[in-house]
Amino acid sequence: MKRKSLFALSAVVVVAAAALVPVLWSGGDNLHNGSAMAATPADQAELIKKGEYLARAGDCIACHTVRGGKQFAGGLPMATPFGTMFTPNITPDDQYGIGKWTQDDFYRAMHTGRSKDGSLLYPGFPFTSYTKVTRADSDAIYAFLRSVPPVNVPSRPHELKFPFNQRNMLIGWRTLFFREGEFKPDPTKSVEWNRGAYLIEGLGHCGMCHTSINAMGGPVNSAAFAGGLIPLQNWYAPSLTSNREAGLGDWDLKDIADLLKTGVSNRGAVFGPMAEVVHNSLQYMTDEDINAMATYLKTIPQKSEAPEPLQLETSEKFGGELLKQGQKIYADNCAKCHAENGLGMPPSFPPLANNQSIQMPSAVNPIRMVLNGGYPPSTDANPHPYGMPPFAQALSNQEVAAVVTYIRMSWGNHGTAVSPQQVADLRSAPLD
Repeated sequence: MKRKSLFALSAVVVVAAAALVPVLWSGGDNLHNGSAMAATPADQAELIKKGEYLARAGDCIACHTVRGGKQFAGGLPMATPFGTMFTPNITPDDQYGIGKWTQDDFYRAMHTGRSKDGSLLYPGFPFTSYTKVTRADSDAIYAFLRSVPPVNVPSRPHELKFPFNQRNMLIGWRTLFFREGEFKPDPTKSVEWNRGAYLIEGLGHCGMCHTSINAMGGPVNSAAFAGGLIPLQNWYAPSLTSNREAGLGDWDLKDIADLLKTGVSNRGAVFGPMAEVVHNSLQYMTDEDINAMATYLKTIPQKSEAPEPLQLETSEKFGGELLKQGQKIYADNCAKCHAENGLGMPPSFPPLANNQSIQMPSAVNPIRMVLNGGYPPSTDANPHPYGMPPFAQALSNQEVAAVVTYIRMSWGNHGTAVSPQQVADLRSAPLD
């Protein structure tokens, strides 16, 4: 179960269990750790409901469901620098799904990254985060997945390049990058803070996008949550540890919570992969859990920054020319919604002035938004979001570079000029 994030964050800003009753085993006569089976159908129904909620928190449906296909039947292609992976069928089908898996099998996959037969799972499945999930929560998710309709569809084999198709190589990867262990609450922090940390670091697996990966596909742990370009998706997941990017230390808790729950707030809006996260997962979470996540995000300490993304630079003279050209383009195309002073009309039209995501070292996200446009997610609290039209057909590479340069360097923003070559590279890049 992993989020299409590989998934990740917004173009305009941002981010990215409970005590449960005992559960039934599929075999009917087995006991788990000596505890009794669910005593009544009502107990089991409550457990399944809890598991559905937790599966939403983990965004399982986003990766294990092909658009227009049967829920949790898998088959979604996940492009990686090492080849294409395909998500598996996790319906309770005995032949192709997890119908013959026990709770122990499921927990082992979540906690240790090993399949039912003991084989090593690829880290596209975020077991490095899911290892923090409690046994009770794992059992609840298992109960929910056992309740969905089985789908008799085989999982498509991965298409990975040699030698990455050799699972035994994962032993070395795991030695370097995987530390097994459930989440341990910090006794010096509040219950709310610990709940938020559990959701962000565990089921939410936010670090998969907001932490850079190295050439081996492993996280740069020294710069956890410090941001990074999402491989092959051409979106930049901003740093959550720095107020220069999407660090939330100076945000009001309400603005953080609004952004997570609805996709829009007075400080910005989410687009791209993060919009999918809000649509598929975060909008369904309780206000208490959203507030807990916001509380934790607001306190993430400053850490080492991620490796600087490759940013094509322009000369100071050419940057000045782009700035002047961009001012006119902005007045003609952008000021109606975002205002001449860049303050916008939040939450419908986000502010561009003093917007951290506009000024980040990486200009990938604002370039993509000008080229391709987009919408924040449609959520119950914001069912008809305002969107941004694409300008790829109307503006040349230099004109896009000019208007993004103007936005990054005006109204007190401290961004740098953008190269038309970088616009050209992103224009030809895939949208997903």
